[in-house]
Amino acid sequence: MKIAVSAIGKNMSDGLDPRFGRAKYFIVVDTDTNESAAHDNTQNLNAGQGAGIQAGETVARLGAEAVITGNVGPKAFRTLNAAGIKLYLCGQMNVTNAVQLFKTGELNETTAANVEGHWA
Repeated sequence: MKIAVSAIGKNMSDGLDPRFGRAKYFIVVDTDTNESAAHDNTQNLNAGQGAGIQAGETVARLGAEAVITGNVGPKAFRTLNAAGIKLYLCGQMNVTNAVQLFKTGELNETTAANVEGHWA
């Protein structure tokens, strides 16, 4: 399964970015092979609006079946939900630890946005 994790850097040891739409990077991890690849999200960092929608479309194009992030707004949630991508919220930790919690079933799937949105 491919999961996208919002991250502040390009490496698995970097911290989880608490923002989804305005995350600096998405690290896509294949949970079967443990291979990972970082994808830049800078086009959305300072977007006036629509960052969550665009980020949702990006992770869908990357083939993610699930997303791990700290927070998600309503537009991003609807975009992910429409694409059939499951969403898991996680506290501050590095990407490796977030993926491990996902693999062991310690993260619960969320069924709604948990914030109004994020601004630059």
